[in-house]
Amino acid sequence: MKASLRLLTVVGVILLTYFLFSPAVINPEAYDAPSAPDLEGSYAPNQRLLEAELIGQGRLDGPEDVAQDADGAIYAGLANGDIVRINKDGELKVLANTGGRPLGLEFNPAGDLIVADAAKGLLQLDKEGKLTVLTSKADNLPFGVADDVDVGEDGVIYFSDASWRWGVHEHRLDLIESRPHGRLLRYDPGAGVTTVLLEDLYFANGVALSQNEDFVAVCETGRYRVRRYWLQGPKQGTSDILIENLPGFPDGVSSNGAGEFWIALIAPRNGVLDFMHSFPWLKSRMSKLPEALQPQAERYGFVLGVNEQGEILHNLQDPEGERLHTITSVEQVGDVLLFGTLTGDWIGRLSLTREESESPEL
Repeated sequence: MKASLRLLTVVGVILLTYFLFSPAVINPEAYDAPSAPDLEGSYAPNQRLLEAELIGQGRLDGPEDVAQDADGAIYAGLANGDIVRINKDGELKVLANTGGRPLGLEFNPAGDLIVADAAKGLLQLDKEGKLTVLTSKADNLPFGVADDVDVGEDGVIYFSDASWRWGVHEHRLDLIESRPHGRLLRYDPGAGVTTVLLEDLYFANGVALSQNEDFVAVCETGRYRVRRYWLQGPKQGTSDILIENLPGFPDGVSSNGAGEFWIALIAPRNGVLDFMHSFPWLKSRMSKLPEALQPQAERYGFVLGVNEQGEILHNLQDPEGERLHTITSVEQVGDVLLFGTLTGDWIGRLSLTREESESPEL
């Protein structure tokens, strides 16, 4: 009995020594996170998202972003690499498989589907179902996580590389490390040229052009903010902040084409993570724990609408995550919002007018 106890003690000491003093896979940076805003006023909890209907429930796995075509069919990229279409009768069809993880989706002016694939880069799915890799690196640095995409009226594509260092399944490590590995990029399909517009972003995520395409917004998930990069005007070639110190982790951002952006907060802020950001050594130790013992994302539905000055216009929530949660994208089509999710098995749909949608049940 004593021998067994001694053996357990020795093993325990070895494991503790390893945990405390062995090198971590990350090299964390200190970050003095601002105090999270209280959920009151513009951020006051409500149950607006409980009114959403669920499309394709049980037939989808992680439709992270969604897009709708002129015929009302809805497109999504799934965790297994499938790109699917759900028509107005509810029929689901697999159009292609990227062999990676399709995240951002957007149609170009010609009607081709542009896809930001975390593993494969920037792709194009044409109307005949042909899948083409447009670009997979910039400045000789391969994309780590091609994340979200928007397309201008001239066909030029704007997209994000969330982290050139960490892959899509290691996003937790990037957020804990808190170093600027993200980039905002532009791809000119006519010239076949990929240009870095912004680098040193903290997990560059959602991307959306403004109404007049004079700037492009990009979410910095690791800094709770949305940044603007100016494409035209006196600020051309510079960047500033559209909105900061958000109450959650901003994931997707989209424009409704009328001067408003929708921001999907994948989860509320985490007080433990905010505290630990000031202590790199603690973060390095935390990164070695099993994922289940690390700070967890709260199951919560949270979407904000802002104007092009960053003023909050809409606040849609599901505090218990009963209907919608882990929301990663929001797209407005007419007076209807479509919601994507990283981990759910549904696409959400909500009428902004609080009236019954006239479109058929999907």
